[in-house]
Amino acid sequence: MWIDTHCHLDAPEFGPEHERAVKARELARSRGVGLCVIPAVERGNWDTVRRLAHRLGDAYALGIHPLCVPQAHDDDLQALDAALTEHRDDPHLVAVGEIGLDFFVPALCEPAMRERQQHLYREQLRLARAHGLPVIVHVRRSADLVLKHLRELPTGCGIAHAFNGSEQQAQAFLQLGFKLGFGGAVTFEPARQLRRLATTLPLDSLVLETDSPDIPPQWLYTTAAERAGGQPQGVNTPAELPGIAAVVAELRGIAPEALDAATTANARAALPRLAALMAAAARP
Repeated sequence: MWIDTHCHLDAPEFGPEHERAVKARELARSRGVGLCVIPAVERGNWDTVRRLAHRLGDAYALGIHPLCVPQAHDDDLQALDAALTEHRDDPHLVAVGEIGLDFFVPALCEPAMRERQQHLYREQLRLARAHGLPVIVHVRRSADLVLKHLRELPTGCGIAHAFNGSEQQAQAFLQLGFKLGFGGAVTFEPARQLRRLATTLPLDSLVLETDSPDIPPQWLYTTAAERAGGQPQGVNTPAELPGIAAVVAELRGIAPEALDAATTANARAALPRLAALMAAAARP
């Protein structure tokens, strides 16, 4: 059973009423993707991801994404606390996420916005600790600060989504009980550092993800020039996960079945509530 530990099936690319998400999920399931984790990004989509996860038989996480920090209000934190309390017995709720820090987008790098991001990130770490949940963290040009706050407010386990840091940073996340998410970016040959990490890091440190509809694998990607010429970019969905896994397995020189078993166990370790959903998904 492959597990896509990060996909945004509620995104606009999947159409009204998420009809394309339902079809994409059916295709993914036919390719062996037994479970997906759908992280929220802002208060306005918490109910959406929860309902969609139930509809698809998948998992979800609730949180405030760093890209949504400019629109977030302090009372969103109280609302998140209330939502985590209300749904604490929901087996589909597996984490607080997607949370973290983003210092790639210029507007988020302004001093006031850097501080605002860190404030919301720390408060969401506190909520995860209070509710006994792991976290799914967004780490874009921010690994050292994400780690700093995690050391001060450890959650015990979680996932560093779309990891693209150094080996030293990778080891620091692993020491905090985290797993590292690898997705479409690892399928590009020029991503040498990332591919080296996917090859040399301990097998028990990796989980797989698509981040669909974002970060498409190499076979779906079209350049800006190709798009300008009318060639559309393929839509990234959880159905691409086995293809991404095949690349990682080849890099490591192991059978896909061995990678499947390892990354499934790793996902369960990172997000312990997945175990019950996996058992339900495995029933005939």
